[in-house]
Amino acid sequence: MTRFKVGYLLIRHLFKDYQHMLVLHQKPSAFLHIRDRHLMLFLYNFIRGEGITRSSVIDKPEDHGEAHLAALGELEYRRQFLILSYAGGMKLRDLIVAEAIRHWKDLPMVMFESTVWEHLGRKCISTEDRRLYFDWDSGSTHVYHCYVNVDGSYRFKGPYLYKIRRTLLQKELGDDNVLMVKFAKEEVQRGQSGACHNYPTYMKVAREGILVGLRRYRFFVFKDGGNEEKKKNPTSSPVKCYFVRVASDAAIDKGVYYRLSHMTMYEARCLFMHAHTLASIDNYMARFSLILSKTMSLKADWSLVKVEIIDEEYCLDESGNCIYRDEKPLIHTDGTGFISEDLALLCPKIEAKGQWISDEHMKGLPDPDELDDTGKNRAGLRTEEPPLLIQCRLFHNGSASKGTLLVNKKLQPNRIQIRPSMLKVKTDPVISNNQTLNSLEIVGTSTPPRNTHLSRILIALLVHGGVPEEFFMQILNKALEDSHGVFCKKRAALKVAEKYGEMDDNFLGRLMISFGIPLEESYLRYRLSVLMKEENNSLRKGRLYIPDSYNLMGTADPTGTLKEDEVCVILKDGQLSGKVLVYRYPGLHIGDIHVLKATYVKEIEYIVGNAKYGIFFSCKGPRSIADEMGGGDFDGDLYWVSRNPQLLEWYKPSEPWIEASISTKKNPSRCPSDHSPEDLEDVLFRSFLTTRFEPSFAMSEAADNWLAWMDHFLTLGDSNIHEKNNVKEKILQLVDLYYTALDAAKKGVKVDVPKELKVSCFPHYMGKNRSYPSTSILGSIYNRVDEHQTEDRSLKEVEKLPAFDENEVPDACLDKWAELHRQYRKEMASALDDDDKQSKNQSADVVIRKYRKILYEANDFEESRRPIEEIYNEAHAIYHVCYDHAKRVGNVKVCSFAWRVAGKALCQLHARNNNERFCTIVSSVLMEIL
Repeated sequence: MTRFKVGYLLIRHLFKDYQHMLVLHQKPSAFLHIRDRHLMLFLYNFIRGEGITRSSVIDKPEDHGEAHLAALGELEYRRQFLILSYAGGMKLRDLIVAEAIRHWKDLPMVMFESTVWEHLGRKCISTEDRRLYFDWDSGSTHVYHCYVNVDGSYRFKGPYLYKIRRTLLQKELGDDNVLMVKFAKEEVQRGQSGACHNYPTYMKVAREGILVGLRRYRFFVFKDGGNEEKKKNPTSSPVKCYFVRVASDAAIDKGVYYRLSHMTMYEARCLFMHAHTLASIDNYMARFSLILSKTMSLKADWSLVKVEIIDEEYCLDESGNCIYRDEKPLIHTDGTGFISEDLALLCPKIEAKGQWISDEHMKGLPDPDELDDTGKNRAGLRTEEPPLLIQCRLFHNGSASKGTLLVNKKLQPNRIQIRPSMLKVKTDPVISNNQTLNSLEIVGTSTPPRNTHLSRILIALLVHGGVPEEFFMQILNKALEDSHGVFCKKRAALKVAEKYGEMDDNFLGRLMISFGIPLEESYLRYRLSVLMKEENNSLRKGRLYIPDSYNLMGTADPTGTLKEDEVCVILKDGQLSGKVLVYRYPGLHIGDIHVLKATYVKEIEYIVGNAKYGIFFSCKGPRSIADEMGGGDFDGDLYWVSRNPQLLEWYKPSEPWIEASISTKKNPSRCPSDHSPEDLEDVLFRSFLTTRFEPSFAMSEAADNWLAWMDHFLTLGDSNIHEKNNVKEKILQLVDLYYTALDAAKKGVKVDVPKELKVSCFPHYMGKNRSYPSTSILGSIYNRVDEHQTEDRSLKEVEKLPAFDENEVPDACLDKWAELHRQYRKEMASALDDDDKQSKNQSADVVIRKYRKILYEANDFEESRRPIEEIYNEAHAIYHVCYDHAKRVGNVKVCSFAWRVAGKALCQLHARNNNERFCTIVSSVLMEIL
C-alpha cells in the first residue's frame, strides 16, 4: 500500500468526512484548523512526502507565492529567514497575506520575533525551534540552518546567535550569505547496507541550489569535524556542509555590492585559494575547509607584508645525507615558520584550540596604523610582549598555508617566513593576484598552561614504563579526600569552583564563597554538588592532576644548538633545566613518551626576547623527535611536558614508534584540474555525500580496541610471557592502524580494523554493552571513584539565610519582582526548549542578562549608576521571591535566578549585613594561591 493510500485512509478515519479530506488535499492551509499541532504537522508532511500527489498538495519548496516572496524580499535577511523558519516548511501563501509581512518590516527585532511567533511559529513549529533572543544586535555570529529531507524538500531553522569567532568564510561573505545545510539520513531497512541510497535526490538539490526566499545558495565547502565535533554533539553528524549565496532577486539586495555576484563556483573558490592545483580530489576539501576554522584576523597592511618561503631543516645521517621515507625527505621543521615582532605584536593572545581570548591583552592594543617599523607606537611606548608561537592559517595570493609562526626579533618588519611543509595549496600563476584575498587567520597562541591532567591512555603508557600503580592511587585518594571537604572547607570548595569555572554560572560559586556566603547555603550547596559530579566523572576517566606538568605548543630550535636528546622549555620564569618527560596527545605507542634533557639556550633569547610558553625540539639527528611521537609535527600540536620527580625516577622509556607499512585500499581519485568546472562541482558534492553517509570508524575502533588490549596486557603477570607477547603484537598493529587512519581522508585511503584485532569484551569502565570487570589500574581508578560517591544535595530542603530578613524588603519591590519572575519563567522555559546545547546555553544567558539589566539599569553591577540602596532593596526582593518559589516547587535549582541576576549585589549585601569588609582579587592571583 502506498504512502498516499495509507494517508488517505488515516485522514478519512480521523475526520469521517470525505469533503473535509478534499479541502485538505486542495488547500493545505486548512491543516492549520486541526487543533492538535503535532497531528496537523504529521498529516501535512505525510501527504507532502508522497511523490505521486505532491504537486497537487504542495508546490515546489520555493513556491511561497509571488506576492509573498516580493514582500519577503523587502525585509532584512535575518527577518526573512525567521519568517521562513517559523513557517516550518509550509507555504507562506497558505498561512498569511503578503501585506502582513510588510507591516512587520519596521518592528524592533525583539517585537518582530514575537509577532512572527504568534502568527506563524506557534502554529507551525515546536517551541524548541523558537529563536527567543533579547540581544539581536549584540554583534553575535548569526548561523543559518537548512534541513534537507530525503525527498529533496527542505525547511529552515534559525538564525542561531552564537558568541563565537567567525570563520574566514563568514568574515569575507557575511553571516547572511552562508547557509549550513544538513542532509537527512534515510532509515536503513533490515538487509540493506548502511550507505545512503538517496544520492540522486541530493545531487539534484546541489545542482539546482537552495532557495531562501528570492536568494539562491549553492554548495561551497564541507568539513569533517572528527572526534572533537562528535564530542560536542554525539547525536549529530560531525560533517558540516556549507552553501553560499550566488544570486538574489530580493529588492533589498538590488544595487548592493556582493563579493560573489556573477561568479561561477570555481571563481568563487579561487578568491580564497587555488585548490584546483592540488593533486587529488581527496585533498581538495580537506585543504579548502581551512577557511572554516574559527579564527581572528591579523589586522595588517598587506601591501607592506612580505611572505617568504625558507628552506626546511632536513634529517641527516652520520654522513650528512638526507634521509628519505616514501621517496620524501624527512624534516625537523615540519609545520613551523617565523613572524616578525611588529606583526606578532598585533596578535591577540588566544588559547590553543581557540577556546579563550585574553581581554587583558587586548586592552590598549594600538591600531596597526599607529605602529612604526620597530613595533612601537608613535608615543614611543611598546605594547606588551608578543606571543611566542602563533597557530595560524595564511592565505596569500591564492596559496594556503597552515602551521605555527615563531616570533623572530631578528626579522625585518612586516615579514612572515613559511616553509614548504606549511604550504598546503600553491598559487596558480595563471590567475591574477588581485583576484584573491590575503589574510593571516589566528587559531591560537602560546599562553600560560592550565593545570595539566593525565588521561587513561597516558596512565596506561606510564604504568607500562614502570611507574607503580600505587602512585596513581595515591593521587586519586588525595583528590577524593579534597573533594570530601568541598561541603565543609572553604579552601576545597574554592578550588573546585575555580577548576570548573567554565561550568559555573558566571563563576557564581567562586563569588559566593569568596564573599563569605556559608557553604550550607541551599543554592551554593547545590552548585557544589553539581561541580563535584563533574569532578567525579573526570576522576573516573583518569583525569588526575599531576604537579610540575604542562601542555605546551611545540616548535623547532631556531638556533641549531640543541642536541638530539635536548629540548628548550620556556615557562613564566624563563627556561627550565634538567630531565623532563615529553609526550604528544593522542599517542598510543609505548615509545611515545620520551625522556629528554631540558637545556638552557642563551641564543634563543636573542630571537624570541621575553616571549614565553613553548617547547623547542632539536633539529639534529636522523629523525624528528616530534615524528617519533606518532608522526607529530609543529603545526599547533600540544606536547605534555613533565618534570615531576617521581615520574622521572620510575619511568623507563621504550623504543620509539617506527612507521609500518599498512595494507589499505586506495580510493581512485583524479586531479581536480582534470575535471571541467561543472563536473568538478558534482565530484566535490559527491565527496561530501560519501564523507557524510559512509563515514569510516577505523580510528575510533582502533583506539577502543587498543585500550581494551592494553587493559588486558597490564594485568598479565611475568609468567604469561607468550600471551603478553601475543597481546603486545596486537597492540602495536592497532597503533599503526590508528596513526594511518588519522590522515586517511587526506591520502585517499580506506583503513579497516581486522577481525582478529578486535576484542570480544571491553573493560567495564569503557561503558560498552559487552564488558568484563577490569582489574587493571584503570579499572581500579574507576571503581575507587564509584565507591566514593558524594551525597547528592540537589533535592535538599530550600532554606533562607538569616542575613536576608524578609521584613526589611519594601512591598513595592516584592510585587515588582514577583511579576517579573513569572515573566522570566516563561521566557526561560522557551529558551531551554532547544535541542542544540550551545544555543540553549546562550539563549538562557540572554534571558538572564535581560533581567540583570532591569535590576542594575546597566549590563552589570559595576556599571550601574543606580543608588546602591535601591539595588540592595530589589536584590533582596529577588532573593525572597525566588526562594519562596523554590520552596513551593521543592527544587533548589530554580534559586539560580536570584544569584545569576543579583548575585554580586546579594554577596555585598550579605557581607554588609554581617558587618564584614570585603575586597576583590584577580583570577590570576587566586589561581596561584590555589
